[in-house]
Amino acid sequence: MKFSKHIAQLTLDCVIFGFHHKKLKLILSKLKLAKDIYALPGGFILQEEDIEDAAKRILFERTGIQDLYLEEFGTFGRANRISDEDFHLFSGIAQDLYPDVEPPVNEHNQKMRIVSIGYYALVDFEKVIPQKIDLDESCDWYDIKELPTMIFDHQEMVHKGLEVLREKLDKKLLFNNLLPVTFTMKDVQELYETVYDKPFPANNFQKKMLDLQILERLDKKYTGAKSKAPYLYRLKSSQ
Repeated sequence: MKFSKHIAQLTLDCVIFGFHHKKLKLILSKLKLAKDIYALPGGFILQEEDIEDAAKRILFERTGIQDLYLEEFGTFGRANRISDEDFHLFSGIAQDLYPDVEPPVNEHNQKMRIVSIGYYALVDFEKVIPQKIDLDESCDWYDIKELPTMIFDHQEMVHKGLEVLREKLDKKLLFNNLLPVTFTMKDVQELYETVYDKPFPANNFQKKMLDLQILERLDKKYTGAKSKAPYLYRLKSSQ
């Protein structure tokens, strides 16, 4: 019996968040299919590979960067999560990319279930150029509010990933992973307003962030008149 180097019926998909010009963006690939349809970056897991190592491998393939912040946020395994149409569209090109994985149909030519583990990652938009693989026609950043048609239940994964990001942005100081090393208070506020999709009063927001005692204030950023130049901050090294 042929032994597969990948785990059949188990995949991993990544919601890769980036922040740019007051917009929260995701990396999506446009698949080489007969119709325009997109997918989250993902793939099968190697038999000898830890699941988190698989996530790191996939993220490196798509971003070219190691040591990104990533976290598992859910498992997606509804019996009907993949429609018949999506299944037949995708299975052919997937077989070309993963020839060692048995075709995902049983002896009665019925589609077999595929379970996916979801990870989200936070990256500095300016440092990442999305990379496509053989499965893709293209790979690029997309505004989370203007997402194209996505395969399987990837839209649901995006919503769940955003929900978890909102829950943990404050508690785990995750905002630092979406901004450059140094930033203004306005940069942080704009990120929060974008992620939560609501405004925050400037004075209250600044007080809230300073009360956390996690930011180190640096020299002023001289972008205009000296009296109006905002301070630069960075996360304290102990954080």
